[in-house]
Formats: sequence, structure tokens, C-alpha cells
Amino acid sequence: MAPIDSDDNTTAGEGEELRAGRRRAARYVVPVAVMGVAAATIGLVPALADSGDPDLPKVTAEQLIEKIAKSDVEQLSGTVKISTDLGLPDLGGLESGLMSGMSGGPGSGGGEGGSAADPSAKLTELVSGTHTLRVAADGPDRQKLSLLENAAEYSLIHDGKDVWGYDSKSNEVYHATTSGSAEQPEKEVPATPKDFADQALKAVDDTTSVTVDGTAQVAGRDAYRLVIKPKQDGSTVGAISVAVDAETGMPLKFTLTPSSGGAAVVDAGFTKVSFAKPDASTFDFTPPKGAKVTEADEAAEAPEHGRETEGGLAEEMDGLKGTDGLKGTDGPKVIGEGWNSIATFDTGGQGLPTASAGGDLGGFLGSFGDQVKGDFGSGTVFKTRLVNALITDDGKVYAGAVTKDALVKAADAAQ
Repeated sequence: MAPIDSDDNTTAGEGEELRAGRRRAARYVVPVAVMGVAAATIGLVPALADSGDPDLPKVTAEQLIEKIAKSDVEQLSGTVKISTDLGLPDLGGLESGLMSGMSGGPGSGGGEGGSAADPSAKLTELVSGTHTLRVAADGPDRQKLSLLENAAEYSLIHDGKDVWGYDSKSNEVYHATTSGSAEQPEKEVPATPKDFADQALKAVDDTTSVTVDGTAQVAGRDAYRLVIKPKQDGSTVGAISVAVDAETGMPLKFTLTPSSGGAAVVDAGFTKVSFAKPDASTFDFTPPKGAKVTEADEAAEAPEHGRETEGGLAEEMDGLKGTDGLKGTDGPKVIGEGWNSIATFDTGGQGLPTASAGGDLGGFLGSFGDQVKGDFGSGTVFKTRLVNALITDDGKVYAGAVTKDALVKAADAAQ
């Protein structure tokens, strides 16, 4: 394991398995929806104390990371509050549709073949605003997550081989089966403090400073604060801090602050938590009378949702003007290292379409970006408070949790 900075300058010598999978994958698609890029990277998140500074035995950063990795909590219930402020422009609801489309789920495109209860579309709502979740788990066979909304509720339930999604607002049900009882339902977006911690720890390498910064009390429980910071300049990430339950090693709260300062980009944590076994009835579900039930296999066969095509997002966006150039794009490559990693790929020689070329969508999206020039030529940078993306006029894309200047420099260097 690469060296980790700690309060007593301890050098990490154990836990090689913790490095596995920590190199962040470049899962960026053309940021015609840079919001979707942000959704794929908001898992870099830290924690601030709720209240109090409990007196706990001192631990090193290495010991605390190992404590998280070895945490074997399988039974819990509680309430999680998530607030996300990526600084996205108000697109009148378009951003939600684009991010849903990027999930590739059958419900993401709407229409007759989709379902408002499809989790791959519904959970993308967590990438903006403030949300309250109720969560419960009883081993690998049973989990439940409920998203509380105004006078409505969305629930995702895993019980054995069955996975149910239920949207009370539309009275729609989504049903899928897993290949085995121990297989957990897949979520496209981090939803619990542990989800966020798993993502954040992937960033720990020799470009990262990790320290233990005192203690905290979260949801009435004593915790240590693990603080993760980039050592490099140019990242939009300021600091990541993870509140780790002192007894169980369970991540309790996360908050990400950007390098530009200001309010947190993401703040996610338990407000209530119990590690007692939940009642078995918590995971019972029967579709309500009159509810529309969509089976996952049936939804996957709907051609309008792109499940049976290789085009993915590009296929789903066929109906939008100016996006034909997304088809046949090369897979992304990663340049740079650590926190300054940038995903880049070539769309095939076509950048954002211009209004004169009939590119209504390109002109609309271009109005939200910054025009830039360099040795590479010219292009448009789309920005959030965490992830930025540059689309050059000749169709090359550069995206990452880095500054606008870093993107331009990367594009220049690629010439």
C-alpha cells in the first residue's frame, strides 16, 4: 500500500488488499450531460462532526482504513439525509432526464416500456437537492431503501431472489429476480454512507494525504474523522472526511467540500441509526391492488430503452437533434494520475453542433458552457462544482474532477 500520512507520521506497511480497485475507472460519457459525469463521481465524499468531541483511543490513518475495510455490519436500520449541490444550471428538468438516460435502465427513457419504479432511473434524483432516506439491512439476503418525498415514497426492496421497486406517486411496481439470494440489487448512484465511503477509498493512493483529524459524534454514536485530501494542485476536490463509527467501523457521515470553497458539494449521513436486527416484516412486499407491475425482463426487451443495442446512451438519444455524432465513439482513455486523472475520448470528429448547422441541442447546451481556446483549437467547457468537461470543436472530450485550466492544458498536450 502506498504511504499514508497520519497524525504520528506512520507509514502504511499492511493492507495491500485495500489498494485493489482504488484506481478510479473512467466511466465518463460525452458530457452533453455533464451532470451525468458528476453523478458518476459524487462518491468522493467526506464527513463533518454533528456535535461533540468524544474522548477515544488514538488510531493511525492506516488503522482506521483497515477498520472500515474489516467492518462486518450486516444488520442495521436508520435514517440518512443527503444534500447535494453540484452547482448545475437549471435546465427545467432536462438534467434529470439526461442523467436517467445515462443509467441505461429501462425506466430511464419513459414511454410504454419503462417504469417510474425502475431504480436505475429513480435513484438518480439523489444527485441534486436534499433527500431523506430510510434504510434497513438484515444480512446479504435482505435490504430496503426508501426515498421519502412530498406526500409520496419510493422503496427499493431486496428479499432473497426478489428485487422490488415501488413508486407510490405513480402506483407503479418494478420487479426483478437475482441469480442467487446473496446477490444484492445493483444501484447506479451511491445512496448510503457506506456507498460513499467505498467510493472515496478508491481514491487513496500515493497522490493522496490521509490523516485522522480528531473525533466526532454522529447520530448519537462516537466516531473518528478520517480526512482525505489531494496532494496535487488542479483538482476540484478540496477534502474528503469520513466519520467512522468507533465500535463497528461503519461509515456514519460524509461531506465533500470543493477546492473552490463554499458550501459542501455533498453532505450525507445518518441522523438515526441502530445496529439491532430489523423486523422481518420490514422486507415484506406485495404489489398494491391496481398497481402497474413491470417485469425487468419485459422492460429490457423494449427497444426504445437501448437494452438490446450496443449504442447505450447514443442509441437512447437518437431523438435529440445534433447527437448523431455520439455513435461509434472510441472508449475513454485516462491521462494524468491520481486526483488529476482526466478521461478523454474522440467522438469521431464532431463537437457540439452549431445553431447554423441545425444543432438546436448543441446551441442550447453551449449557452451553459465557457468558450475556450488553446493549441488544440477551440471548444466549450461545461462546469459543475466538482466535475468539468471540455468538448473541443473537432469532437474530442476531456472530463474529470479538475479545473478548467487543467482540461485546456491536457487538450494542448494531446496535440
